[in-house]
Amino acid sequence: MHILLINLTRFGDLLQTQPLISAMHNQGHQVSLVCLDTFQGTTALLRDVHQVCALPGARLLARLDQHWSWALHDVLDWARQTLGSVPDRIINITPTLAARLLGRALGQGLDGGFGLDAHGFGQYSTPWAAFLQAASTYRGCSPFNLVDLFQRVAGYRPGSFALASPAPEWRDQARALLPDAPGYVAFQLGASQDYRRWPVSAFVEAGREIWQQSGHVPVLLGTAAEGLLGDEFSSLAEYPFVNLMGQTGLQLLAGVLSQMHMLLTNDTGTMHLAAGLGVPVVALFLATAQPFDTGPYLAGSISLEPDMPCHPCSFGQQCPYNLACREHIQPHKVGALIARYLTEQTWSVPDRLGARVWQARPDADGFMNLHQLGAQTKSERWQWIQIQRQAYRQFLDEQPMRFEPARPWSGSALAESAREDIRRAQGKLAVVTEQARVLSRGPQPVIQKKFLAHYQQLYDIFHSSQNLGVLGHLWHYQSQDAARSMDTFVSLCERYQDLCSFFEQSLTMA
Repeated sequence: MHILLINLTRFGDLLQTQPLISAMHNQGHQVSLVCLDTFQGTTALLRDVHQVCALPGARLLARLDQHWSWALHDVLDWARQTLGSVPDRIINITPTLAARLLGRALGQGLDGGFGLDAHGFGQYSTPWAAFLQAASTYRGCSPFNLVDLFQRVAGYRPGSFALASPAPEWRDQARALLPDAPGYVAFQLGASQDYRRWPVSAFVEAGREIWQQSGHVPVLLGTAAEGLLGDEFSSLAEYPFVNLMGQTGLQLLAGVLSQMHMLLTNDTGTMHLAAGLGVPVVALFLATAQPFDTGPYLAGSISLEPDMPCHPCSFGQQCPYNLACREHIQPHKVGALIARYLTEQTWSVPDRLGARVWQARPDADGFMNLHQLGAQTKSERWQWIQIQRQAYRQFLDEQPMRFEPARPWSGSALAESAREDIRRAQGKLAVVTEQARVLSRGPQPVIQKKFLAHYQQLYDIFHSSQNLGVLGHLWHYQSQDAARSMDTFVSLCERYQDLCSFFEQSLTMA
């Protein structure tokens, strides 16, 4: 079978598609990957891709500015020239309108992921797809790593993340750039947004500890556009280091990473590249970045986030604390943490690190999870995320909701807030369900008017909740899809009642 996979995202997200590509390839399918031409070079790092179809995004946008029909003509012409034949299956894992339109133009109906129906309304192949689109908006409702979500959206179980090994010539070039030393630790100083970047001075201080305690030399990585960060590092560091910023294309970057004993990084595409190459990672998650959904997909990797009750920030809100999280994690202790691992191959979390320390470990079903190191008690956010993982795995796979008692959880403001949101949702669900049962027996205008009002109120409860917000989008999509039959709608309401009962029992036991 020829499968066309559409992923119109950036460097890091493209790399995180690797397990899905390999899963399809291992079943004997030929996988063609549609990506933006800007990131076509990234595909050289992927395995098991039969064909790369680079979409000329900038050119199409320019044509769209001239006239939409010209852009459509160019897309269809590109498809004929690039694909040759119509694929057997199209899977789109990019939820944007442009990607949905492209999938619709290349084939009829929805084979997997995100699509459009014949009337232009959004479609989702599974509840997992609707969940993926909604979860990233709600920082407390993103319990699954994006790599796992990509695979579940397409209907596959989680698999290993292994990118193509760098060719020998790239490894040789990398070694030629490095001085003799006991070992090397790569530093990725930049980040996608400046407010999510650890200060350069902090990297300098961590590097000093690593050099003094283990003899490993820091190697600076990054683009030419980030060169000023390298200049700042150079002005502050009085110990040996290597500055390769702006000197490595993607394949040479992979070659350099293959020579590293560790990568210390912000939440970046380089982090995902290192994870896919099996290079140990210590990643910093600041401001809106959090490790539960975008952390490195590598067992044993370490993620650090500020040990602050306000972290992670919500999107679209100005920080009331002047981004204090960027200064909260103690850099010399991060350096000591890494040096100890490099010399003794063990993680020993220092006191007063200023960070929650998470280690990635796959669970019994292969989904990547995070486990807290160094703390005597688990954070309340970790407890709530574990409850969500258990609940949503069953709910999104449309399995019967089987409750398993949660680990003990002491009194918590988060737990009480979640209980209150759940009780409000349960009360409104009961009303909506009963009114839907009445309407299933025949139209009643008065009941119908009340039903629509309560339906909207239920959506508002979900949508406005920091604990259940992801259900707002899910409820909106699934209820509209189920409304073709009031009996089907009632069954969906009962399903949501089971989910809320699961949450309530978990929080009560906790």
